[in-house]
Amino acid sequence: MIPIEKLKEYANLLMFDMKESEYETLQNEFLVLFKQMDLLGSIDGIEKYTPIDYPFPLENAYLRKDEVTMKLSKEEALSNSKDVMDDEIKVPKVVE
Repeated sequence: MIPIEKLKEYANLLMFDMKESEYETLQNEFLVLFKQMDLLGSIDGIEKYTPIDYPFPLENAYLRKDEVTMKLSKEEALSNSKDVMDDEIKVPKVVE
């Protein structure tokens, strides 16, 4: 069982908070999940099988080769930018 204090700690790390009753519900959901995992682990011969991470074969999942087809000069790359400083695009500050 995961203690509610640990769930609150994890929620804090993820920057969200819940009502006290929601933590209890979450704790109960984890109990159900752990029981299901124990049930799966108790199946005879389960260790012979490799877990799958995607239920369907991926026939078109391939990456193209990185081939340079067209190069831009620095001036061309910066030509559409609103604000350029020292040959770099200047963007608004987003971190305080």
